[in-house]
Amino acid sequence: MTTGSIIAADLILAVLAAAGWLGGGAAATTGRRRLATGLAILALLATLGRAATTVALARAGWWFAAEKVVIAAPLSLAAVAVGVRRTPMAMFFAGYAATGALLVTVLHGYPVSAGAALLAVAGVATATAVTWRLLHGRTSRTAVAVAVVALVGGTAFAVEPTAAADHDHRPVTASRAGEPTKRFVLTAGTTGDAWAFNGQVPGPQLDATVGDVVEVTLRNRDIERGVTLHWHGYDVPNDQDGVPGVTQDVVRPGQEFVYRFVADQAGSYWYHTHSASDIGVRKGLYGVLVVRPGRPTGVEVVVAYPARPPLTTTASQPGTPVRFRLINTDSVTHRYAVAGAPFTVVALDGRDLDSPSPLTNTVLAIPAGGRFDVVTTAPAALFVDGRPVRATGPLPPAPGAWPVLDPLTYGTASPPPWTRVDRTLTLVLDRGLDLRGRLPRYAHTVNGAADPGIPTQVVRRGEVVRLRIVNRSLVVHPWHLHGHHVLVLTRDGKPATGSPLWLDSFDVRPGEVWEVAFRADNPGLWANHCHNLPHADAGMMLHLRY
Repeated sequence: MTTGSIIAADLILAVLAAAGWLGGGAAATTGRRRLATGLAILALLATLGRAATTVALARAGWWFAAEKVVIAAPLSLAAVAVGVRRTPMAMFFAGYAATGALLVTVLHGYPVSAGAALLAVAGVATATAVTWRLLHGRTSRTAVAVAVVALVGGTAFAVEPTAAADHDHRPVTASRAGEPTKRFVLTAGTTGDAWAFNGQVPGPQLDATVGDVVEVTLRNRDIERGVTLHWHGYDVPNDQDGVPGVTQDVVRPGQEFVYRFVADQAGSYWYHTHSASDIGVRKGLYGVLVVRPGRPTGVEVVVAYPARPPLTTTASQPGTPVRFRLINTDSVTHRYAVAGAPFTVVALDGRDLDSPSPLTNTVLAIPAGGRFDVVTTAPAALFVDGRPVRATGPLPPAPGAWPVLDPLTYGTASPPPWTRVDRTLTLVLDRGLDLRGRLPRYAHTVNGAADPGIPTQVVRRGEVVRLRIVNRSLVVHPWHLHGHHVLVLTRDGKPATGSPLWLDSFDVRPGEVWEVAFRADNPGLWANHCHNLPHADAGMMLHLRY
């Protein structure tokens, strides 16, 4: 089983344990002793199973098991010790303790805290006191006392101030590039139900050649939420990164902002608003940026998915070189397949791969924000999620149950460009109840906190920084650090064995642990977030500063 499967199994067992004890208590109250005994046995087996999953998760990493060992395990043991008496009150108490053990994981997660432990005890004691009153007609002073003390202590820990994110920072202003050689104007405005740049979705494709000085004037006609331009995957100077409140002010209706940077990175990229980005990108405020080393050869096909135009066929002579620039502008992974001819993945996220080999009958899973450059020859066709979208000749049969390419094993390996790591930062991704805002919310969290309450991570210029990203949750988190490409070191402890992977967007699946590294050579205050944009909006965003 994968770690993600064990996480899911652990939650199912926790639910069964709680349901078994509570159901047994209800059955015992109505005199159905045999049913109560059967449900108690179910609860005991589920608790034993959860002990096994906790051990397995602890072996995968303390991040996955901390609250289960420190808080849930004692509650579960108390449930078993009392519940085996099989009286109605004993089984209800066991059910409340098992429920507390479940809720600690679901509502709090990582890291372990005294506040969470005390609030769980307060909840168990309160439910026990109420049930005692209902069953026996009198109040359990012990339960009430425990509930009050635990509630006061837990609340005190819960509202304890924590370090806040540091946004009081001016962006590092780079020396201005020379006179522009490529000028573009993008006007954001409403077009029916869509939000669009220059009245089209996706926005205009911006083409440049390495060495160009690119100038883009962004104008906001009537987008009330405001707009900016973030150059996704393009490692621009900090003051050109387009993050409102961090590197620039949001561009309001009637305003404009001018971006200027040197096109010094060839490859496939894209741009999008970073103001209310979960809404803006979904409504259409995005487009493609292509920077070429020189004149293109052969046929070039750019696909910015999930824009869904009808199947387009471009007739090409057999044997003509074809380059598919595949750009996933969605917030979730999509599956791409080239059919009809062998193909080679020559670049990921704008970085060329070393000695990639030809592939056939292979699916490319591209994460949110990611880009794959694929070279093939006509006639060939591109399918996305099984649907044909582009063809350079007759349409071949649709892909079958093809295997998915693992980029970590593709191409030829070479040593990393450094021999040391100066600093390691760990990001544990989870869900939890965020109580630090005006209203409680169930947030996507990093290290137990949600934006804007996640402390800014600080590094020094020139350091080699290792990021360890741990996904405790049950959903995929495509991770994206602004201003840098990161080199993939390991996934679940296994080193990358293929071509060096310099990525700016990569999927961290449930239960996975990725280690990536970068050199801190682009100073500023940088967003570092999940690129499932609703997740980022729900708290999964922090900042890195140097």
